[in-house]
Amino acid sequence: MDRHGSPGLGPRNDAGSRVQKPESASDKAAKLAALKARVSAAIGTTKAKGGLNVGLHPALEDIGQWKPGNNKSNDTRAGSSSRPRNDGGRPPPKQKTLDLSGPSLDEIKSNPYYDANLGAPSVKPRQTRQLVFNQKGKYIQQANALRRQAALEALKKKIAAGTRKVGIDEDKDVEKSFLIDAPPEIEWWDEGLINGKNYDDIDDPMAIKIDTEDTIITRYIQHPVPIEPPQDKNVPAPKPMYLTPAEQAKLRRQRRMGDLKEEQAKIRLGLIPAPPPKVKKGNLMRVLGEEAVKDPTAVEARVNREIAERHAKHVETNEERKLTKEQKHEKLAANQEKDAAKGLHMLVFKINSLANGQHRYKININADQQALTGIVIMHPKQNLIIAEGGERSIMQYKKLLENRINWTENLASREKDAQNDGLKQWLKAETENGDLKDLAENQCKLIFEGEIKSRAFRKWGSKVCETDSEAREVLSKSKMENFWNLAKSTR
Repeated sequence: MDRHGSPGLGPRNDAGSRVQKPESASDKAAKLAALKARVSAAIGTTKAKGGLNVGLHPALEDIGQWKPGNNKSNDTRAGSSSRPRNDGGRPPPKQKTLDLSGPSLDEIKSNPYYDANLGAPSVKPRQTRQLVFNQKGKYIQQANALRRQAALEALKKKIAAGTRKVGIDEDKDVEKSFLIDAPPEIEWWDEGLINGKNYDDIDDPMAIKIDTEDTIITRYIQHPVPIEPPQDKNVPAPKPMYLTPAEQAKLRRQRRMGDLKEEQAKIRLGLIPAPPPKVKKGNLMRVLGEEAVKDPTAVEARVNREIAERHAKHVETNEERKLTKEQKHEKLAANQEKDAAKGLHMLVFKINSLANGQHRYKININADQQALTGIVIMHPKQNLIIAEGGERSIMQYKKLLENRINWTENLASREKDAQNDGLKQWLKAETENGDLKDLAENQCKLIFEGEIKSRAFRKWGSKVCETDSEAREVLSKSKMENFWNLAKSTR
């Protein structure tokens, strides 16, 4: 029995498959046409390719097409059926296919809403991307490279931190601090006398403005206001002539004789009462006379009482002339202020070690007593002392640091310093094992001494700096960082 359409898609009309009511030929043709239309719509124009750019199976390539050669095979398979065809030998009806193509170009241009300026988007064919497999161990090598880079960066940071702590990188800039700037092309006092910005045309008479109309040199003389030389206020007062002991005694006698004659004149005029006789044990008999003969015991007691009164009055007068503690401080501060008004001086000392606590105490307490301003920089390798004040105060402080303090002596730390956990190990008198440090090579050197115009510090203080950069930063606030470089270069 014959089957309509392509093999395998239409229903079979044999006795074994006929379970329901048999369909008509027109219904079968309509169902077959609908099925082919669905297949053609799914396949589209890509008959040679399927999904994911993979070629179609050979058995599916001719779906949706009618081929005349297939009737023979259909008849052969249908002839094996027990029921003959009842189509009268007519060819199968022509099937209608679904037109899925878009509108033509003429139809698009005839559309009243068509805009020729808007071109149709070009559809680029999808390029096949080849599969690229990564080599074995590629990402492991990248991870190892990242680990090595991270380890290298950590090592660089560690070396940089150690370098800053030791101060190696700070020593590189020491020589730059001693560089002298190049001289200018022309000095400021010659700018008004030469045409130009340098001395190239100094030999040209036309370039020199001396006899010209715009010259700054005139026939008028300027008399500046005289200013007292600053060194005159530092000149010490003239000392009196030195006298021998005999000459000093002669002057004393003359002065006392003049005072006595003045007092006698006042007594004659009645301005002051006559003083009582000054009775002593040596002139007792001569002054008192008969009274001493009549009652020598009473006279002697009277003389002793007068002597005691005169001594008590002398002691009382001396006590009244003495200054109180507050007056002494005021007088000392006034003298120090007068000393500083005459001129300020500066001292800069370099000390190898300040591990001995008594040395630090003497440095600070004497600076406070002498009304000095400055700073003490404590560093593991070197210590710097900058002191400024009057001439006398500076002289006393210089004697303290150079003569009075024994820098090679080391004593055990006080209980207060021993219990201070914040005190650095290099500032303690003992080592980590508890032994006293050896200060035999410790010394104090004067690296600068001179006069200054004004004070750079407002008070006296101290600062602990573990690196050179910290020390320079502290001194840079007072523009004294050059002394740190000078101390490092001093051996």
